[in-house]
Amino acid sequence: MATFRHGKNTRFSIQDSAGTLRDISDVLKEVSMPRQIDTPETTAFLSAYKTFVIGIPGATFNVSGMFDLTVDGYLNGIYALETARNFEYGPEGNTIGRRKFTGACYLTNYQISGSVSDMVSFSADFQITGAVTATVY
Repeated sequence: MATFRHGKNTRFSIQDSAGTLRDISDVLKEVSMPRQIDTPETTAFLSAYKTFVIGIPGATFNVSGMFDLTVDGYLNGIYALETARNFEYGPEGNTIGRRKFTGACYLTNYQISGSVSDMVSFSADFQITGAVTATVY
């Protein structure tokens, strides 16, 4: 039988420039981890349909939330840093028996936005380098 979980318990941590894993979940409103696999085309002349092969997998992270000066310090500290930072992502929270994803990534985009009718917000994009490990807390 399926077990569904509410997204309110999502956890996301990123390693700061000093090497400390920082949980920034309390300012986030959304986290997504799109994963994709290269599919090089192998279609040749005289083919009736396109053909492909499975290539190399990769992944990114996109996070967004409410601007916070402390979290801004963490993210500014790793922006354009040439050393990959560790991450931990728990879409079901950090309770024993729940899935989490870990790996290393680079912060590739960091944006702060203001609106007359809403909170100051931010969004950040991370490029994962290497494998993503799925384990259980």
